[in-house]
Amino acid sequence: MNHIQLENISKIYNANSSQAQSALALLAEGMDSIKVKEQTGYSVGLYDINLNIKAGELHCIMGLSGSGKSTLIRHINRLIDPTSGKIWVDTSISAKNKDNTHSEIIATTKPSSAINILELDDKELQHYRQQTVSMVFQHFGLVPHMTVMQNVAYGLRVRKMSVSERHEVARHWLNEVGLPNLEHSYPDELSGGMQQRVGLARALATDNPILLMDEAFSALDPLIRAQLQDQLLELQERLNKTIVFITHDIDEAVKVGQRISILNGGRLVQTGTPNELRHNPADDYVAQFMSAKA
Repeated sequence: MNHIQLENISKIYNANSSQAQSALALLAEGMDSIKVKEQTGYSVGLYDINLNIKAGELHCIMGLSGSGKSTLIRHINRLIDPTSGKIWVDTSISAKNKDNTHSEIIATTKPSSAINILELDDKELQHYRQQTVSMVFQHFGLVPHMTVMQNVAYGLRVRKMSVSERHEVARHWLNEVGLPNLEHSYPDELSGGMQQRVGLARALATDNPILLMDEAFSALDPLIRAQLQDQLLELQERLNKTIVFITHDIDEAVKVGQRISILNGGRLVQTGTPNELRHNPADDYVAQFMSAKA
């Protein structure tokens, strides 16, 4: 079952409607994003992306710098709106348990209620971000004047959960990510790896079914990075969330991703399992990525 579906998503930066259409026309003729930029002055974020992400899947998006990875993930929570296309999210898929001890992605008994999130008004979008999708950022995104406890519990505070309840949930997730007894510390007292664990705990505390991770481990030392990859896989084994994981590291993508989508110049080149990409690459670009796997 698909949880997220991107349909013909294109993004042209800093262009009005007619200017964007001119750039899209050139892309449709086969011109690459670099030449479109040279000819029109407008940057191509994404072009005609069609991608299905399954419920409960850990799906990696990868590519070189400027390939469109971060642009793509930011469309899923509408930090960025596309120039054209639709983004469908099945809101009937939710966490089975709301006690924050464990979750399992399931579909409710009602029919699929996939919505085009681009049609949400401000209030609906706020609800979608609070109840459906959480994000872990590359540079932690912690609030410096808040304690670790306050940072982890922030999403629950927004939901107006009582102090005692949200602190209980926060303590649970701090323990899950290996940070017990640090609830009264402040972010600047923690190492980078610890800060990222706090960011992960904050995202998990809301128990939203979709977790977006944008280069979440890339700023960390290799050993800490490997430890967090292992921890993510262990948590996912129990939580079964839909995770969209952005990385530029093929070794990381192969380790954590059930499927991998590779972008090049704003275009989706190929989606498949690591074995499918390794043995049946769509082009030389994919083959070079997979041959770089240590």
